[in-house]
Amino acid sequence: MTEGHHLILGTLTDRLTGRTLADTHDERYRQKIVAHLLDVCGFAAGEVESSRMVDVVAGGKKARFPVDFIVSLGGYAAMVVRYGPGSIVTRHRSAQALCLVLAPHAIPVAVVTNGEDADVLNGGTAEVLGHGFERIPNRRELEVILAETKRVPVSEGRREMAGRLLYAYEVDGSCPCDTSICKSGSDE
Repeated sequence: MTEGHHLILGTLTDRLTGRTLADTHDERYRQKIVAHLLDVCGFAAGEVESSRMVDVVAGGKKARFPVDFIVSLGGYAAMVVRYGPGSIVTRHRSAQALCLVLAPHAIPVAVVTNGEDADVLNGGTAEVLGHGFERIPNRRELEVILAETKRVPVSEGRREMAGRLLYAYEVDGSCPCDTSICKSGSDE
């Protein structure tokens, strides 16, 4: 059975909410990530939010898409985790952009993962801080990072540019080459 382009393998229970979800390859990886955050990193289920919808605007167009996971400590968003199959390097910039639009301050840590590998990034600069699941900050490490990070509000200009970047990277059909000129294959 398929739903869109996903093969449905049955159902599974979401570790965070207890809800029954469609069992897809992507959902299995999301559950693996949640298990790592809870069981290895030591976050409480109440500190990990899943599937928050983010609204982005670019050039008068609006779109909405889900963020896989946001980890908050003491009421502050501290880490964003983005899952997607394939290359994780291609998700660095959009993960950083999420860190600039999801909270009043820049979220200090972004993780991009394909479920098998992970890159840990500085949320404000996209500098790579580490590679691999073992480098994802645990609760204590994230507390230190959050304590050492100045929570400076993100300027409207920077937030707008981050929103445009997210729109370009995350919204289907947002490429300017989706015009009839580019689709015709003309090299004029």
